[in-house]
Amino acid sequence: MSWNDPKNDPWGRNGGDQGPPDLDDALRKFQDQFKKFFGGGGGSGSSGGRKGGFLSPKLLLYAVGILAIVWFLLGWYQVDAQEKGVVFRFGKVLPQVVGPGLNWNPPIVDQVEKVNVTQVRQSEHDAQMLTEDENIVHIKLDVQYVVQEPIKFLVEIREPIESLRHATESALRHVVGSNEMEYVITEGRNTLYVEVQERLQTYLDRYQTGIRVSKVNIDVAAPPPEVQDAFDDVQKAKEDEVRLTNEATAYAEQVVPEAKGYAQQTIEEANAYRDRVVANAEGEADRFLKLLTEYQLAPEVTRERLYIDAMETVMSNTGKVIVDVEGGDNLLYLPLDKLQDQLQASEEDDDRTPSVLGAVSDRVRSSDNGRVRTTRSVR
Repeated sequence: MSWNDPKNDPWGRNGGDQGPPDLDDALRKFQDQFKKFFGGGGGSGSSGGRKGGFLSPKLLLYAVGILAIVWFLLGWYQVDAQEKGVVFRFGKVLPQVVGPGLNWNPPIVDQVEKVNVTQVRQSEHDAQMLTEDENIVHIKLDVQYVVQEPIKFLVEIREPIESLRHATESALRHVVGSNEMEYVITEGRNTLYVEVQERLQTYLDRYQTGIRVSKVNIDVAAPPPEVQDAFDDVQKAKEDEVRLTNEATAYAEQVVPEAKGYAQQTIEEANAYRDRVVANAEGEADRFLKLLTEYQLAPEVTRERLYIDAMETVMSNTGKVIVDVEGGDNLLYLPLDKLQDQLQASEEDDDRTPSVLGAVSDRVRSSDNGRVRTTRSVR
């Protein structure tokens, strides 16, 4: 394509001067069209004989239609399933929230802010605080929460996350300050989070934050690092105290039953001995009474029987018996141990024993004023 060809003139001229266009002429044409559009007079120069305007009513109508279509399309937006939309109309919040799905609001007039109402968010808190017994304890916890009411979360409070942190610290200080350090760092660690969660939710509802606390986790509950060694020594001493107490209790539980059992055994033996002695005494008394009755019926026979029983008792424990008869030089020696052995070897052991003892008794009584001396010898 040649620029010298009049048909290809980029400035719209068919002939004549092939140089660059006149800027003054172009500017004058624009001013004339602008005046015509707003009801002004016609232009001068080369454009004096042309009719119409730079922007005709038809073109203006098209432009307004296009802008309306663009404005309408810009009003469509989508809210996800886990979100809710809060509508601000000229800066004022509307009471209705927008649910999930495809929605339309007039752009520029309305402004929609989406809030995730299912996401579990987390806020960490780390602080040192004073307990009831005036000890310092280090607490570290995290709060898990969700946005339950998006309008309150966006409108009712200026800084909801910062307010959550302040409310967490206030609830934690109240709970920790109401308990002793020993309880906070030991068994109370598993129960304090419930009290903190309940009090924190009360504060958030009072502030109208629209936040619902789902869980509070206490990660650290311990003395400050500066006094950790001293606290460990105290804990070790307490553990030793508990251990020694348990050992003493176990020893007492072992010894006391044994002592009680031994005491009960001694009491039972004493009772048995008492019963035996009383029974023996009663038996001897009964035997004496019966013997007295027999003696009264036959004194000689009873006396003889008693004498023989006595001699049998004495001589059964004596190995030698010497009989000294007054008025004579001879001594009667009876080896009862050998006689006893012979009698035990004999078939008539039980029948001959009374006859031997009876013979000894007769021999002794046959002498006048006889006297018996018995001596026990070592077998």
